[in-house]
Amino acid sequence: MTPVRVGVFGLLGSGNLGNDGSLEAVLGYLRDRHPGAVVDALCGGPEVVTARFGIPATRLHWYRGEYRTASRAGAIAGKGLGKLVDAFRTAAWVRRHDVVIVPGMGVLEATLPLRPWGFPYALFLLCASGRLTGTPVALIGVGAAPIAERPTRILVRWSARLAAYRSYRDDLSRDAMRAMGVDTARDEVHPDLAFALPAPPAMTPSDAPGTVCVGVMDFHGGNDDRARSEEIHRRYVDGTTRFVRALVEDGRQVRLLTGDACDAPVVAAILDAVDSPLVTAAEAASLADLMKETAAADTVVATRYHNLICALKVGTPTLALGYAAKSEALMDRMGLAAYCHPAREVDADRLLDQFRELEKRSAELRRTLAEQNVTAARQLDHHFAALTAALFPTSDHATTQRKAP
Repeated sequence: MTPVRVGVFGLLGSGNLGNDGSLEAVLGYLRDRHPGAVVDALCGGPEVVTARFGIPATRLHWYRGEYRTASRAGAIAGKGLGKLVDAFRTAAWVRRHDVVIVPGMGVLEATLPLRPWGFPYALFLLCASGRLTGTPVALIGVGAAPIAERPTRILVRWSARLAAYRSYRDDLSRDAMRAMGVDTARDEVHPDLAFALPAPPAMTPSDAPGTVCVGVMDFHGGNDDRARSEEIHRRYVDGTTRFVRALVEDGRQVRLLTGDACDAPVVAAILDAVDSPLVTAAEAASLADLMKETAAADTVVATRYHNLICALKVGTPTLALGYAAKSEALMDRMGLAAYCHPAREVDADRLLDQFRELEKRSAELRRTLAEQNVTAARQLDHHFAALTAALFPTSDHATTQRKAP
């Protein structure tokens, strides 16, 4: 039989550990259930994806300056031409595959600053190409949220409508797409794909107070906060710095975590402001690295969504500095709804009170997280079975026939 050809698509290999973790989970699913599949990627960082995951990869955009601000006439013309060229490049790439998968990520949301002609346009080209060429495009375990900006909302809505398969990482995402006019009657909700990744061995907490992991982010608000983005950023960094300083004054060791290459300046600012040997920075290159860091900690306080997932996955009591409703939904799903704090308005004193209450209930919350992780694993197993039935019915039947005596 001709091997099934699978394409994976997204801002992969671009420095965001959560995006790459979602890809890793999908590749694990394909290796486990469809080992004969031939996989390649159309992505933001093809060299990184090929080096790390061992699959061929093509650059997502023809114009290499796509995500740089265009101020000169040549750059503006290059971006404009790139939009036209990408329409043909995307269609040609999609046509070569039997199925294309968008692995997780918040591809149907604008909770962080986003321009419609950037990734939303690229996703629309992908889904439209799939419909035109007959190649099913599957949005697997994706995140979605209400979008106020009309051009972005239109592109996201049509991308979802044109996709052959959709599943979401929480109920809020499905509700958001339904509110945008997408028929979600057959769409399922499952835990985030990162919960399918292997976790490191559980650590035994010591009696003495241990390390606190604090996950930070280059946070400037969302798509609708551009006018006050610098004010939001300053308040976030100042509040988080005050919290870290308070932990140090209590004699606690603090380990700063990131989830994207762009978070490094925030780490540097906190290290410079606190200036204590008790505060160090982790150099995590994957979600597996983040899980090891959070598994070794007593407690985690984090902003980025996949920092939260890593901490919850390994069963460490966690407090969310949430920047979007998805963080609150995740914490509620895992039984920690009481431990959320707004990233836009960090109150270091109140955050410290929440942190101390979290630590008092540490043993109880670890048991809760262990139970929720068992449930998440079972739900993801169902998700992958449904995915196979929807996207690989012929290859699945052929595999069964080959195994039969």
